[in-house]
Amino acid sequence: MSAADRLPAEQVRVRVGDVPDPELPVVTLADLGVIRSVGFAADGRMEVVVTPTFLGCPAMPVIEAGIREALTACGHPDGRVRQVLAPAWTTDRITPEGRRKLAEHGIAPPGAVDGPVEVRLGLGARCPHCGSTATRPQSTFGATRCQAIVLCTACRETFAHLKAM
Repeated sequence: MSAADRLPAEQVRVRVGDVPDPELPVVTLADLGVIRSVGFAADGRMEVVVTPTFLGCPAMPVIEAGIREALTACGHPDGRVRQVLAPAWTTDRITPEGRRKLAEHGIAPPGAVDGPVEVRLGLGARCPHCGSTATRPQSTFGATRCQAIVLCTACRETFAHLKAM
């Protein structure tokens, strides 16, 4: 592959951003806001900088493999992935599109960490099935470490809730 076949950083960022999250494939890495930057490093190699959703995330090896695959498809087989932990990822980095996709697939998106606090006086996460806030925690552990299971007392459905971090 010649240098002319290599996509520029802006296009690589789009392609890397389209990589689905392995634990929540309804959202992409761009939707989750885990990609910090995409560009050429000092040594001339394409570098993707990511921040994991939490330290020790078991999905990181699969995420990195997906990014490397995208880099190769973009003409940068020598590209690399670098993890940074500071500043830490928060759920505020999830895009509005990512929140919409999560809700459409039955996962209650987290509230804002730094934004105004939603006052619900004893009510829980909004049910993605019926919209009720008459919900209560059922388990602090969901399918992944970043999820909890919540029961809607209005429609009696359980659903995953992405924890606010």
